[in-house]
Amino acid sequence: MRWSLLIPLLLGSPLWAADWDVPNRAGAITEILAQAADGDTLRLRPGVYTETLVLDRPITLDGLGQATIDGQGEGSVITVTGPGVTVRGLTVIGSGSSHDRIDSGIQLTKTAHAPVVEDNVLLGNLYGVDIHGAKDSIVRGNRIEGRQDQRMNDRGNGVYVWNAPGARVEDNDIRYGRDGIFVNSSKKNAFTGNLFRDLRFAVHYMYADNSVVSDNVSIGNDLGYAVMFTTNVTVANNVSINDREHGVMLNYANKSVITGNVVKGAKEKCTFLYNSNKNEFSDNWFEGCGIGIHFTAGSERNRIVGNSFIGNRTQVKYVSTKWVEWSEDGRGNYWSDFAAYDVDGNGIADAPYRPNDSMDHVLWTQPAAKLLLGSPAVQLVRWSQSAFPALLPGGVMDSNPLMQAPEPPAMKKVPHDG
Repeated sequence: MRWSLLIPLLLGSPLWAADWDVPNRAGAITEILAQAADGDTLRLRPGVYTETLVLDRPITLDGLGQATIDGQGEGSVITVTGPGVTVRGLTVIGSGSSHDRIDSGIQLTKTAHAPVVEDNVLLGNLYGVDIHGAKDSIVRGNRIEGRQDQRMNDRGNGVYVWNAPGARVEDNDIRYGRDGIFVNSSKKNAFTGNLFRDLRFAVHYMYADNSVVSDNVSIGNDLGYAVMFTTNVTVANNVSINDREHGVMLNYANKSVITGNVVKGAKEKCTFLYNSNKNEFSDNWFEGCGIGIHFTAGSERNRIVGNSFIGNRTQVKYVSTKWVEWSEDGRGNYWSDFAAYDVDGNGIADAPYRPNDSMDHVLWTQPAAKLLLGSPAVQLVRWSQSAFPALLPGGVMDSNPLMQAPEPPAMKKVPHDG
């Protein structure tokens, strides 16, 4: 290689990056930052540092798992404005309380290209990590616990992603606060391997196309995975355990794939679709919910095959005067309440399954009619419909129900007491 080509490469590379030993005293981090060069690493001695920081160039700030930075209630504790910054091994506390400023434990601004925030503990900040326009960010392996001194809707999010293409949020433990991950007006994001507890939504998507939500676990939140006003999202191999409202919700979400997920014990609905079209639901496990799947408000042309509906009080809620087929290429779904038979032993029931009848439609529109469920008239109507399917009003039909429930690999992530 010519020297004329080599010299610019050497000048642009931090070949002589230094390690700085930062003493535990007031203002020490800011002092060392003023002396450090691009590519240097600041290693903090154990203890509490009471200062707020701005990292504006390629620097690694390493707390070695023993240092705490306390912002003392003013603004964001660490603000990253430069490229190539890594923040690791710190405990971060004491952000301010302004939603307008998005006061955070760690804030990544739009000029902070490819920052890495890893293996930190963020406690009691209004927002944990704010990825505010920073492209190709990585937030992984952190423990984030939000504030508990306000109503849930008045708290900040564990991780807030705004207009940050390529952001990856991986293997974090997120608890309390408002939403675990809230993403708005972004694209090409990946949220994988995170644990969410005691939140409003585990993952909340708004206007965030072409992204992936996979291999996460949501336990005891108001709602697990909410995808809204979004196209082409993959929601795969996630777990929702005892989330109170819904495990998975699609609201104005289209052309997305929901596959391999396990939802158990949602008080209201395992899955809810509202005005969502051309989505694929395949090989999911929906168990022990008030409603297995409810779709309404013009949700059409959704592919629903290979799913297991286990012990839901109502397996399907869908009001329509036309039939919708939920099987494809001779394969449908498994229904725990279907007393099926399989004479030829091919694993497919020999009769179709229709989860709802005309009495279900009456009960959905007139809840007071539940008082008549035990009456001879209602029993006669239901017997007539089972004997003469032509009397049924339309709705879901699975012409090829499965005889056994296929168990998705995500079941391995379900806690033993789930």
